[in-house]
Amino acid sequence: MDVTHIFCEVDDFCQQFEQVWQRQAQLPSMLGERRSQSRMRLSEVMTIAIAFHGSGFRTFKEFYTLCVLPHWRSAFPNLVSYSRIVELMPWCLMLLCCFLQTRRGAITGIAFIDSTPIEVCHPARAHHHKVFAGLVGWSKNSVGWYFGFKLHLIVNDQGELLAFKLTPANTDDRKPVLDLTQDLIGKLFGDRGYISQKLFEQLYERGLELITKSKKKMKNRLVKLIDKILLRKRALIESINDQLKNLCQVEHSRHRSVFNFLVNLAAGLIAYTYQEKKPSLDLEFKGLPALPAAIF
Repeated sequence: MDVTHIFCEVDDFCQQFEQVWQRQAQLPSMLGERRSQSRMRLSEVMTIAIAFHGSGFRTFKEFYTLCVLPHWRSAFPNLVSYSRIVELMPWCLMLLCCFLQTRRGAITGIAFIDSTPIEVCHPARAHHHKVFAGLVGWSKNSVGWYFGFKLHLIVNDQGELLAFKLTPANTDDRKPVLDLTQDLIGKLFGDRGYISQKLFEQLYERGLELITKSKKKMKNRLVKLIDKILLRKRALIESINDQLKNLCQVEHSRHRSVFNFLVNLAAGLIAYTYQEKKPSLDLEFKGLPALPAAIF
């Protein structure tokens, strides 16, 4: 991961954002209000947060104290202590979320949708968990019950993020689909959890065809050969979920603040977008001219 390249893009974005922000009406300061200034710029804090998720370190404390402070001082001359940068991170949340929107991939006409659990603690400790009280829920997946959130993702055939949304774990997978797919057209492939005739019709009116596998008791229906092939490629988005958790570390149970949890999630998603090699499909139709053109 090229930290210099990331910093240049983040810093340029922050400067443009500041110009737009200054044109907006601002609330007056409270009488006697004190606003502490940091010698580190928010773009530097954002860059370090993103770099952590591509570093391979398991905890931010190890990354900052063993890598950033000893070796990155020439690049970041105004580094602060570990406790101070943790205090600064919540101030980056809005900027990270806005910057993440600029990192979305291109709409290619082929997209995959899935959700993945984001646990906030072990199920046995859920009743004592207070950090996310009122924000999380219980749900069950193929592994078992978990307590936390659910991250909904849509990616294209090149493994690029198109849309994302965080909901409590007990949210139905079909509920956020309309919001996630507002700008999409083409074909959207999902698992059986997205089966809904009403949802299919709503998306079809927008120019988006929802394609899922049929349940055992459902009537057989005609499906194009290319759609059957692409349905088998749903492992693409499952590979992306695996990388987000194991490489970019968007999930862990050490959070002590809702804001820092959201910073961790946004920075992890941004770090994934900077990966040089993402899971992707090779859709160059090599050797396929013999197949009927109608299937495409």
